[in-house]
Amino acid sequence: MIGFVMVGTNSLNSAINFYDKLLQTIDLKRAVTNQKYAGYSPVDKPKSIEFYVTNPVNKRIATFGNGSQISFLVNSKQAVNKFYEIGIKLGGKDEGAPGVRHGDYYCYLRDLDGNKISAFTLLKN
Repeated sequence: MIGFVMVGTNSLNSAINFYDKLLQTIDLKRAVTNQKYAGYSPVDKPKSIEFYVTNPVNKRIATFGNGSQISFLVNSKQAVNKFYEIGIKLGGKDEGAPGVRHGDYYCYLRDLDGNKISAFTLLKN
């Protein structure tokens, strides 16, 4: 079982601005912030941090993983669409507009540091 996910950034303040607005669309809110990272949790569970954005501990440049992806399960196609729309407006790069893939509804984008993120919802068969 996965406890939380973390992505690196080269500009924590820019990443916080991006993720504060983007993750709000799927009911995640920043619950912790310090000089090195920000952590996000469900609005109704502020102590259950699920996602972090961080400056690399080794002080080297943050890079994205080739083949790595963070996917957020949401409860509707509308939430997927909103996630994608806001992500692109905030400067994220398109990696696949909302649509049906593999029998479910997905969108894909890259954050400001090139990390690949996705939102998806399960479609009832």
